[in-house]
Amino acid sequence: MDGPATQAVVSLADVSMAFGSNRVLSGVSMEVRPGTVQALIGANGAGKSTLIKILSGVYPEHGGTITMDGRPVRLDSPATARLLGIHTVHQKIADGVIPGLTVAENLVFDSLTQPSFGVRFSLKGILPRAREVASSLDLNWTDAVLRKDVFELGIADQQMLLLARALHQKPHTLILDEPTSALSMAEVERLFEVIRGLKAQGVAILYVSHHLSEIDTLADSLVVLRDGKIRLGQERPFSWNEVVRAMLGDQVLDEENAIVERRGTEVRLALRGVPLRPDRPPQDLDLRAGEVTGLIGLLGAGKSEFARGVFGATPFTQGSMLLDGAQYAPRSPGDAVKRGVYLVPEDRAAEALLPGWDIARTSSLPFLSSLAPRGLVPRGAESRRGRWVIGELDVVATGVTHNVDELSGGNQQRVVVGRWMAGKPRVFVLDEPFRGVDIGARAGISRKLRALAAEGAAVVITSADVDEILQSCDRILVLGDGVIRSDTYIRETTRDLIIERMSEIA
Repeated sequence: MDGPATQAVVSLADVSMAFGSNRVLSGVSMEVRPGTVQALIGANGAGKSTLIKILSGVYPEHGGTITMDGRPVRLDSPATARLLGIHTVHQKIADGVIPGLTVAENLVFDSLTQPSFGVRFSLKGILPRAREVASSLDLNWTDAVLRKDVFELGIADQQMLLLARALHQKPHTLILDEPTSALSMAEVERLFEVIRGLKAQGVAILYVSHHLSEIDTLADSLVVLRDGKIRLGQERPFSWNEVVRAMLGDQVLDEENAIVERRGTEVRLALRGVPLRPDRPPQDLDLRAGEVTGLIGLLGAGKSEFARGVFGATPFTQGSMLLDGAQYAPRSPGDAVKRGVYLVPEDRAAEALLPGWDIARTSSLPFLSSLAPRGLVPRGAESRRGRWVIGELDVVATGVTHNVDELSGGNQQRVVVGRWMAGKPRVFVLDEPFRGVDIGARAGISRKLRALAAEGAAVVITSADVDEILQSCDRILVLGDGVIRSDTYIRETTRDLIIERMSEIA
C-alpha cells in the first residue's frame, strides 16, 4: 500500500535474537499499521514474548532493523520505547505493578519517574492525577481504593490499572499481551470497545492472545510465529485450519473432536452445607473419582473460593466435607497435601512459583517432608522428580536445572501441574489452569488430567471459558453468585445452553 495513511507505524526487518546457543527469533519481518489491530499468534515458546520485549526496549541487542514511520530506531530501553510512543501491557501483571505503592501511585507511576515531577510529592497531591488516569478506562475507583496498596486489588483490577496507565499516555502503538486473561466477560467487552475506539483514532495495535475467538472478533490481520519464525500471515477473513496448523506444525489438533465422556460412581469428596460466597445459600456437592468436573462461572461466581476452601488455603466457615467417607477439615494447605488434595492456584506466578528456582526444586517443593525425612533434601531425589515432570508433561527445557522464570507460560504451567501429578492426588483442583496457555499446551495438559482421572483421581477444573470446559471435562457445573445453577454431563448439554445458564445469573 502507498501513501502516508497506510505507511507502517512500526516495521521489523530480519529481526533475530539468541540467548547463547539458543536462537529464539530468526529473520522476523512484519509491520504494524495505524488504525489496525494486528494479531500475533503462536504456541508457548514460539518467541512471542521475546519479540514483544524487543519492541518494548527490554532486549536492545538484537539482529535486524526496526523502523518507525520509515526511520530506523534503536529501542535501547523501555523508557525510549515509551518516548517513541510504544506502550506495552505485559502478560505478567506482576511485571507492571509496583508492590508497596498505592493504587494511585501505580496509576501515575510513569509520571513519578519523570524529573519534571520532582522528588517530593504527597499521596493527597497525586490523587487528582490518579483519578484522571483511571478515567481513561472509566475506572470509577473511590479515594479509599486509590489509597490501598496495589496488591490489595484483585488480579482483574490490577490488569485494568495497567491498561488505564498505558491508555493515558496516548500511545501511537499499543502492544497488548494476553490482555483478557484475568478479566470477566463484561470487562473483556469494555476492553474491546476501547480497542475499537483506539483504532478509530489511528492507533496501531499489536494484539497477542491464545483465544482465537478474540482475534476473530478484533483483528484486521494476523501473523503466526513458530520456533522463532513467521510461518503465516493472513488478512481477514481468516482460515483457522491453516492458522492452527501453522501454529502447531506437524501436531494436528482438532478442536471439534468431542471427548469420550466418563462417569464416576465412587464419591471421592463430599461437601455438605458449605457456603461458597458470603450471605449466599450453603451448597452440597459430590465429586466423583474417575471423572473430570468442570466448574464454570463468571468472575466472582465463587470458583476460587471453592478451590481455596477445599485446599485449606481459606477454610470454609461452616458446613462439612468427607474425603473417601472420612471427616476432612483442612485448616491449611499442608493439611490438604497430607490427605492427597492438591491445588493449582489461579495466579501461578504469585502463588505457585518461586523466583530463581529451577525445575527440580520447583517440582519437589510441596513434598519436601517426604523427600527429606531427616531435614536434608537429596539433590538426586529432586532431580528425579524434575526429570519425571519434564518427561511426563512434555516440558520444553534444557534440563532439571532450567530456571522456571525463563520458561514460557505454557511450560511453567506444565511444571506446576506436573509436580502435583507426581504426588498421585486423590483430589486435584485446578483454578483457571489454561490462563495464558496456548491451545497445544492446553490439549496436552487436558490429556494428562483425563488420564489421571482414569486412574482414579477426582479432577476439578475451574474456568470462565466455555470452550476450555467442553474440551476437557466429563461433567459441567455452572456456578453463579455462589450457587450451583446446573449440573450436567457433556452429552446432556451444549455450548449455547451453558452460556444461557451463565448469562441468567450475570
